Amino acid sequence: MLILPTRRQFLTGIGASTSLVAATGAYGFVIEPRHRLVVTRYAPSLPGWTEGLTLRIAVLADFHVGEPTMPLDRIAEIVDATNRLEPDLILLLGDYPSGPSVTTRKVPLVEFARVIGGLRAPLGVHAVLGNHDWWDDEVAQARRRGPVESQRALEARGIPVMENTVLRLEKDGRPFWIAGLGDQEPFLPRGDRRGRDDLPGTLAQVTDEAPILLMAHEPYIFPTVPGRVSLTLSGHTHGGQVRIFGLSPLSPFARGKDLTYGHVVHGGRHMIVSGGFGVSRVPIRIGVPPEIVLLELGSVAPPTSVEAAPPA
Repeated sequence: MLILPTRRQFLTGIGASTSLVAATGAYGFVIEPRHRLVVTRYAPSLPGWTEGLTLRIAVLADFHVGEPTMPLDRIAEIVDATNRLEPDLILLLGDYPSGPSVTTRKVPLVEFARVIGGLRAPLGVHAVLGNHDWWDDEVAQARRRGPVESQRALEARGIPVMENTVLRLEKDGRPFWIAGLGDQEPFLPRGDRRGRDDLPGTLAQVTDEAPILLMAHEPYIFPTVPGRVSLTLSGHTHGGQVRIFGLSPLSPFARGKDLTYGHVVHGGRHMIVSGGFGVSRVPIRIGVPPEIVLLELGSVAPPTSVEAAPPA
């Protein structure tokens, strides 16, 4: 027998549903993007990794600085949380400015760079650029060349920006390389396929067999990255910004492989895609809180994700 709800039950149900939608909206628009910060740890066993080389690397992606979700005090919070992790090396994966659709007030990139200049690591802080670093710079768009404002601001604070270049570093006498790729989608309109990336030319600069860590803002290059690279590090996707039961409705794919978020292994090659910090297109994050990625290479710790401790 079909039992129909009473008018009171119907209205109560509507009220409960409305409250749930409102609460979810408040969480997605305010709490998760602005007030949550997690540290996600990975300790992958990588191909070609040097025995005895242990590295603790903080990976920071997609700040998209701008109010209301990413003001300067939020940047300072991320800087403090990162420094408390005591990384050997800090890598910045691009997209420092925020787009107009999610910004009520732009924050000058020189001010962002002033705060981010507080990052500290014995092996330095190194950066690459993302698509928004190009898209937000009208002069660079018109000229179809840089340097863009983000690069000038970071380098003025002593943070080198890598574009199709490599750097050989050492930890405890054991060498490794970091390689920084030019952005793959720098020009508007979005159908313009002229990227700044040169993967073969970048890797050709490596002169020995030490392991390579590749920084590439967009993860889409991964299917063409050779096995010589021990680990590719990317951002760009924000983990999909909305992630439910481990899936994102806006998940980007490349050659049939989900490259949205997390540790991706394909054909023996490894990539980690950070969920980053900021927002783009819509000012909402649900199920993918802003994160500092902490790589513990050469160790055997399992991956974890925990809330970053507040400043003392």
